[in-house]
Amino acid sequence: MWISPHAEEFFGCLAPLLASKEVNAMRQWRHHFSVTCYEHSLFVAYMAYRIAQRFGWDCRAAARAGLLHDLYLYDPADRNAHPGNQCLDHPVFALRNARALCPDLSDREANAIVSHMFPLAVHLPRSRVAIAVNLADKLCATIEVAQLYRIIPLRRRLMARVGCC
Repeated sequence: MWISPHAEEFFGCLAPLLASKEVNAMRQWRHHFSVTCYEHSLFVAYMAYRIAQRFGWDCRAAARAGLLHDLYLYDPADRNAHPGNQCLDHPVFALRNARALCPDLSDREANAIVSHMFPLAVHLPRSRVAIAVNLADKLCATIEVAQLYRIIPLRRRLMARVGCC
């Protein structure tokens, strides 16, 4: 199914990650209302990839960090599953899990994951990749919370490509 002229390159960056059980585990948890963590992360990955592409930044790192930015692997609604404040603490859990999944995770990808909640959390985005993921996350979260995703064909095409929805 057609998404954009760059879809093959985008999915090529993520192929090993999309096949992993850890990334696919994100399908089971709700993130923003009816949107799963997996759906949100794939949407963020694509938007971060396109932002990076537009500005000539590292597209592969932006896509990978976007996909892994919420890889916290627990039910956020279960207060016993995580200590502290989910909103502020989940980037640290996501980074730990991303490093376990990807031993080759770059410093830029790691910073993008841990800083994606800036300015709410304390970690600053220190690279262009981190800025792309941060902006993409805010944009996608706004679209999901406002439930605008129903009118955005791009998101439906992304999800169809990976067998969601």
